[in-house]
Amino acid sequence: MTGTEALYGIGSVVLVSLFSLVGILLLLLQERILNYLVLLLVSFSSGSLFGDAFIHLLPETVARNGFTIWVSLFTLSGIAGSFVVEKFVHWRHVHSPAHGEVEVFAYMNLLGDAVHNFVDGVVIVSAYALDIRVGVATTIAILFHEIPQEMGDFGVLVHGGLSRKKALFFNFVTALTALIGALLTIVLINFAQQITVFLIPFSAGTFIYIAGSDLIPQLHKENDVRDSLLQLVFFTLGITVMFFLGFGG
Repeated sequence: MTGTEALYGIGSVVLVSLFSLVGILLLLLQERILNYLVLLLVSFSSGSLFGDAFIHLLPETVARNGFTIWVSLFTLSGIAGSFVVEKFVHWRHVHSPAHGEVEVFAYMNLLGDAVHNFVDGVVIVSAYALDIRVGVATTIAILFHEIPQEMGDFGVLVHGGLSRKKALFFNFVTALTALIGALLTIVLINFAQQITVFLIPFSAGTFIYIAGSDLIPQLHKENDVRDSLLQLVFFTLGITVMFFLGFGG
């Protein structure tokens, strides 16, 4: 991995981490406007995550290494890994004691978010190791996923008893684990170049899982015809942006 690619990767991770402060929007926007904005962001995010996985990450992997059974297995491992992480996050609901349950929920949410952000750092740097355009596309896909996610995390922390200032602070601290993931990946790639053979399809698997398991079900909660059409438009827009980022230059 070149110094330029590593620099782009670190810069992108820092940018994504700063979006943990997006909870400030909750203090400025009316709830009705905010909910509508989140609906469109989730639609765009699901399209961009699918698009990045199927237009950038997997084709780049196949072009470099061929379409072997290992590409499929590493992609499936990304899906399975995401399933395990999400199960761990949901597990806290069952095992949290009744007394003080909300507080435990808030701090366990921070732990789950830290793991998720660590993976984001790994994914971004791995994408830049393939190609700068792939890295940019992956960063955009993650950014649009981060906005609604961070809004949700902010709401969970406030509901868990933290003040809004503390919720913003802890959200930002957990976002910094993305830097740890990025730096660790840079070291591993420089010492073992072939690690991208695993990391890229694994990253594609995590994107497929997030978009299919977490985001799409959220969109199905809205049944209004006009809003559903807007969802489809922004979903398609997310895919379109990924397409032109890959082939526009």
